[in-house]
Amino acid sequence: MQTVALLIFDANFINRFMSYSIIFQKTAVLQALRYHFIKQSEIKTLLVIVNLYAIVTAILLYFKKIRPELFLLGSVLWIVLMLLFWYILPWWFFRKTTLFKYPWQFSFNKEGANLVCPQGEAAWKWSEVEHYFESPAFFHFYFGPKSFFIIPKEPFSFEEQQEIRGFLK
Repeated sequence: MQTVALLIFDANFINRFMSYSIIFQKTAVLQALRYHFIKQSEIKTLLVIVNLYAIVTAILLYFKKIRPELFLLGSVLWIVLMLLFWYILPWWFFRKTTLFKYPWQFSFNKEGANLVCPQGEAAWKWSEVEHYFESPAFFHFYFGPKSFFIIPKEPFSFEEQQEIRGFLK
């Protein structure tokens, strides 16, 4: 009985230091970047203001208090902002950032995490992560207001994802 428990302990110990191969898929990264940009407080505020403007001008237009051009201006502004934040900005960021083009090796333990590729290395302690959030396919780690890194969830089992969440709390 003790031998089985020791083997289970050893297997869990080895798994804690396993290395995971991470390859960024363009479509998944673009979606994660969309979540990143839309989650920014400045962008959220701007979108709320534009939406309020559109609602107010729609009501005023309905009651014939304004001309249709003001409502059209708000609609065009809303469409331009959505194109910018949903398509153009993520595409531009992906194109300009070289780190998404290389395969990485990711490893973690209870102290921190490590990313390695032939072009460089990044390591951090879990305490250095100011906050994080999860999109459907990625963990988003933030080290400052605009400094972040995304890690795909795909290589991890459900238990390993839970373990990462536990380290971040």
